[in-house]
Amino acid sequence: MQLYIKNMVCDRCILAVRRELDKFQLPYKNVQLGEVELATQPSKEQLQQLAELLTTIGFELLDDQKSRIVEKIKNTIVSLIHRNKEEFHIKLSVLLEEKLGLDYHYLTTLFSSVEGVTIEKYAILQRIERVKELLMYGELSLSEIAWQMGYSSVQHLSQQFKKSTGLTPSQFREMKENLRKPLDKV
Repeated sequence: MQLYIKNMVCDRCILAVRRELDKFQLPYKNVQLGEVELATQPSKEQLQQLAELLTTIGFELLDDQKSRIVEKIKNTIVSLIHRNKEEFHIKLSVLLEEKLGLDYHYLTTLFSSVEGVTIEKYAILQRIERVKELLMYGELSLSEIAWQMGYSSVQHLSQQFKKSTGLTPSQFREMKENLRKPLDKV
């Protein structure tokens, strides 16, 4: 049985869900961003208890198809930006169609109606949050960050960053205050 879970955005989220499943003694085959494949079919009471447990640690069990699709879109984008840099050369619309097996027009319409923002804008906001993280680390130059994040140039990165944050990347790097948002709040 497949369960779909909202707000799973990183490897720590996967570990937290695994820990809860282990505590709850619910056997599973696989846990990945936004999805859990259970080894057995839980009862309705077990599902309700699991949903309550997950809610206490910031997750939500999804039960309708549209919410599941939106969560898969988000997880695909987060995974692309934080893990699968080699897929940056693939157009986002093509990547999402391939991963979800659904028409991009349907996906973007659904996503916008549920989230109130376009898929493209969501992807840009996720990229900017990742750029902020890389700027905070201070280990890479701006040109290295632009290349790693799939921008065509430092200028393109800088323009998008300023439009999104009101600051240039250099100004942001100089700031002491951490302006990053948790990924599930973007």
